[in-house]
Amino acid sequence: MSDRDPFSEIERAFDMLEEQFGVDMGAIPVDVVDEGDAFVVHADLPGYDSDDIDVQLVEDREVTISATSSREQESTDGQYVQRERRQQSLSRSVRLPESVDEAETTASYDNGVLTVRLEKIVHSEGDDGTDIPVN
Repeated sequence: MSDRDPFSEIERAFDMLEEQFGVDMGAIPVDVVDEGDAFVVHADLPGYDSDDIDVQLVEDREVTISATSSREQESTDGQYVQRERRQQSLSRSVRLPESVDEAETTASYDNGVLTVRLEKIVHSEGDDGTDIPVN
């Protein structure tokens, strides 16, 4: 019988994919849509509960999405020869091209898709910034 671990070989194959092709197997796939008055981020998170998902807005321009899931298969039949648990953590940060209003940010989760709506900060027409007096 061989001492080879097929799971470690699979992990090595994924590591090689990541190195050679820039495929990050631990990243959350996202789409970011500019709707004019808001950015909408769609993130695919199948198999997670809404309680497993954390969304944070960092410095008005960066959204960080993280998800952690832990599953354990239990069986009371017989004596365990092998027992496996699954724990998975994913995260993704997305830098936005403009600042957004923290108070007007909403998130919803439906059928494995997280949708985060981030309203842009509205600048008035004549607003050329804030004057800073020079002494």
